[in-house]
Amino acid sequence: MRLIGMLDSPYVRRVAISLRAYGLPFIHEPLSVFRDFDAFSGINPVVKVPTFVTDEGVTLLDSTLILDYLERLAPAERRLTPERPEHFSRAQRIIGLALAANEKSVQLVYEFNRPQDKRHDDWIARVDGQLRAAYRLLEKEIAEAGESFLFGARLLQADITTAVAWRFSRFALADRLDSADFPALTEFSARAEALPEFIAADFD
Repeated sequence: MRLIGMLDSPYVRRVAISLRAYGLPFIHEPLSVFRDFDAFSGINPVVKVPTFVTDEGVTLLDSTLILDYLERLAPAERRLTPERPEHFSRAQRIIGLALAANEKSVQLVYEFNRPQDKRHDDWIARVDGQLRAAYRLLEKEIAEAGESFLFGARLLQADITTAVAWRFSRFALADRLDSADFPALTEFSARAEALPEFIAADFD
């Protein structure tokens, strides 16, 4: 199995960490959609990260769809979604919030790459508000969990996606997000980033 994309993408990184949590072997090919466009398009003409190629040669797009596939390959004891419906729905809510935070962070990064006179202040304020709303709700979830992770002692997908989102936002938007405003998220992220699965998928 092949995972294509740079680990500074939170979407690529959540798949890489999950693959290690599942114990599934894979090859990581760190191609950039900018610098390596031609090489990337030879694998996937859509040039979208992450791109994942199964052992059968099927090319999958979108981190959530890739993880849905991998969940079916993993041994039952290493699956990353809760079994109980009430826990599953809560996990899906948390993952949705973290993915929204990813999306809003990426939107702000692209907006700030525009020339100053081309930026839309009202749009920036709106997206920034959405980003902070997502993280406030995640902060509350983590603070209330009172466990090593959100669903107990074992790392699950909700933990991975939340920790990956926070690390990416702090990396990309350090001047806009103060860790002191989100102490539970900051502590949670530090614990996750110390795990072997995260260290193996680190980025600068």
